[in-house]
Amino acid sequence: MSLFGSSSGAAAPKSSADVKNAVVQQLQQETAMTNARALITKINQNCFDACVPAPGSSFSSQESSCLSSCMEKYINMWNVTHRTYMTRVATESKRMGGDASGAAAFGAGL
Repeated sequence: MSLFGSSSGAAAPKSSADVKNAVVQQLQQETAMTNARALITKINQNCFDACVPAPGSSFSSQESSCLSSCMEKYINMWNVTHRTYMTRVATESKRMGGDASGAAAFGAGL
């Protein structure tokens, strides 16, 4: 099934509100995936380099503990940043008399 209607052509055309909602939902999903990839990349770059000075065939218990702690800190930081950003978007949107629902697509978090 395509975004703009049924693949068989038998279904009634979608309203513009349905199409808009589908596009916003798709944007939110894609943004969430992009954010997740960015978070994983940052964790890999920073935590792995800091916790595994000499990569080998397996992690030591100290390296595993360090990686777990570092990842937890990055995820917590990411969530705090996301909540702060979304609060700011909502505040600015209300101040300007707009609708923050479209902007939420660009702030999807984990």
